[in-house]
Amino acid sequence: MFQWLTQRKRSFGYAFSGVWALFSTQPHALIHAVAACVVVAIGIYFGIDKVEWAILILTIGVVIALEAMNTAIEFLADAVHPDQHPLIGKAKDVAAGSVLIASIAAACIGAVIFYPYILQKII
Repeated sequence: MFQWLTQRKRSFGYAFSGVWALFSTQPHALIHAVAACVVVAIGIYFGIDKVEWAILILTIGVVIALEAMNTAIEFLADAVHPDQHPLIGKAKDVAAGSVLIASIAAACIGAVIFYPYILQKII
């Protein structure tokens, strides 16, 4: 049992190290984090409901998780083949594209959630 707990602690340490590497080396990850903080502040300001919070939290998590996967792919690709290679370039482009797609979807979700609140404030 003690060994199992020690292994879990070590695993969490590796995961937190990965999160640190993400936010300390990737400017876009910081942009996503700032955007998430802004969205949370707006959600608090408008007093959104539990379902809207759940949707926003999931959306934020997906975007940041995809940014992390994109970063992992870039790190791995650079380690395997540091020189330019067309297939490595395509893999990196597709990974970056997945973050872009999720970010656009997140912006649309934010618009759908916040539009009624903003409209209510204007009227």
